Amino acid sequence: MKRRILLVAALAGVLAAPFAPSAAFAKTYKVGVTPGTHEQVMEFVKPRLAKAGVDIQIVSFSDYVLPNQAVSDGDLDMNSFQHQPYLDNQVRDRGFDLVSVGKNFVEPMGIYSKKIKSLDQIKDGDSVAIPNDPTNGGRALLLLQKFKLITLNAGAGLTATPIDIAENPKKLKIVELDAAQLPRALPDVAVAAINTNYALEADLVPTRDALAIEAADSPYANIFVVKTKDKDAEWVKKLVEVYQTAPVREFILKTFKGAVVPAF
Repeated sequence: MKRRILLVAALAGVLAAPFAPSAAFAKTYKVGVTPGTHEQVMEFVKPRLAKAGVDIQIVSFSDYVLPNQAVSDGDLDMNSFQHQPYLDNQVRDRGFDLVSVGKNFVEPMGIYSKKIKSLDQIKDGDSVAIPNDPTNGGRALLLLQKFKLITLNAGAGLTATPIDIAENPKKLKIVELDAAQLPRALPDVAVAAINTNYALEADLVPTRDALAIEAADSPYANIFVVKTKDKDAEWVKKLVEVYQTAPVREFILKTFKGAVVPAF
């Protein structure tokens, strides 16, 4: 009788095992995001992750500086706010042992204004605001070059800075500001190159309000970032898998009406 009880108990354990929560998912994982698009999409994903056994806490940051440091320090388990060129620059300059584990979406950068209706109306000596971090600043300068407002030195690349400007026929004054402050600076400058997450937060719709915008094939797809040692963790794979599904793609397209483009 005792042997039969043990056999039944063992069998019950085998049958139950596939449905038991994985030990890898036993904690709540902290995921850092910036307000707006990244936070909205992650909030949509959160209950779907819970059904898959992954519990996350979403932590919102108002700047681009802290989220990578927080992952490096162990205060976050993952972040979702940046593109690959920005991560590469941070790894090179600050020595972070961080890596991308997948893509989420592209937020095309746009040029906005409260003073003019067309880039043709920019006057000599006007001020143009761009993000003050190396990769988004370079991205903005490339966008200005695309629309023939400036010309950059050959080989300036994705991390171009104002000193790489070779030709500036209108003698535009380049004003470098924190990316989150750019929408508030619009009354004080002729135009500003603003990342989509901060534009949407300021009720600026890229497809409606931008005087110029990056093409959909922009190389600046946003990514999920973790410590290198965690890149193969099962919870990381599950989070990316759940995020990169049709319902999430449809949510992005419907919610942001083309201003945000899924990269999966």
